[in-house]
Amino acid sequence: MKEGRFYVLGGEYADTSFTIIADGGAEERHGPYSLREAHDIWRALTGKTVDNCLVRYRIKPEDEVAGETWYVVGGEYATTAFETVAEGEKLESYGPFSRPEALAVWRALTGKTVDNAMIRYSIVDEEERAAFLAGA
Repeated sequence: MKEGRFYVLGGEYADTSFTIIADGGAEERHGPYSLREAHDIWRALTGKTVDNCLVRYRIKPEDEVAGETWYVVGGEYATTAFETVAEGEKLESYGPFSRPEALAVWRALTGKTVDNAMIRYSIVDEEERAAFLAGA
């Protein structure tokens, strides 16, 4: 059995691409655990949600989870200067993610909104996310 520390990541996603957490929430993180403990937690979580095809959990080694944290922020803006959120809209924030996960979420969001020039999403770190949210 592989030694080390592991996390169980996941939750309920917006669709079966499993890239965006439902309702703009954050991905659940459980751990760190030994591999055996992580497997037990994974089994318990998936057992409780077996009837929901939008729920997915996975086990990842600590070194893949650790490091920088990235977010995808954006939404519909009032102008193409992308400084003020459109009236009646709110700034969306997804994450935290690893860089590859953030890129997958960004691709999914921009792919769905490619026909609207007033919508923009960016991949940002925690500090940039705080600045985005403060300016919203």
